[in-house]
Amino acid sequence: MTPSSDALVFDTGPLRHFAVNGWLGVLKFLAGDRSVIVPESVEHELRNQVHDHPALHQVLDAGWIGVDRSNDMSFLMAFATYEQRLVANGRNRGECGVLALGKTRDFEIVVDDSVPRAIAEEEGIRVTATLPLLCSAIREGQLTLPMVEALADDLISGKYFLPFGPGGFRRWAQEQGLIEYE
Repeated sequence: MTPSSDALVFDTGPLRHFAVNGWLGVLKFLAGDRSVIVPESVEHELRNQVHDHPALHQVLDAGWIGVDRSNDMSFLMAFATYEQRLVANGRNRGECGVLALGKTRDFEIVVDDSVPRAIAEEEGIRVTATLPLLCSAIREGQLTLPMVEALADDLISGKYFLPFGPGGFRRWAQEQGLIEYE
């Protein structure tokens, strides 16, 4: 199955933290009919962490998440370019694969880390993060504000960095203009 250009390519962080905190089904719900894929580099990062986080088997075994094993020259060249910019101490290879798929396949990427997001924006790669996806779902009536507030607090308690503290989602989303709420 070849993913369509509306596919979402997820980085390791969102998948790991949503799975570990019991919210992976929300990402599946948010994707709707869109294909969800990860590059082989993200799959590798998840496999390396499954011993410490057995919940990652949910991601690795999910039938709705495909693995892209691209090895064509354009992908490999893009990956190498991002690898030079991002990899330090063997880390961030997942982001390199995500960026390379966004660049070479015109997929929308889902990255929460600011540096790869900035690279994507400067290169014209379609990019979003999990918080804007969640806010969009609130605006469209797919998720409730209290549910997303609970989800955000669970992610924070699981050591996921978000740009606010516990109980701060609503205020942050309003200040960003991502939701309106009385």
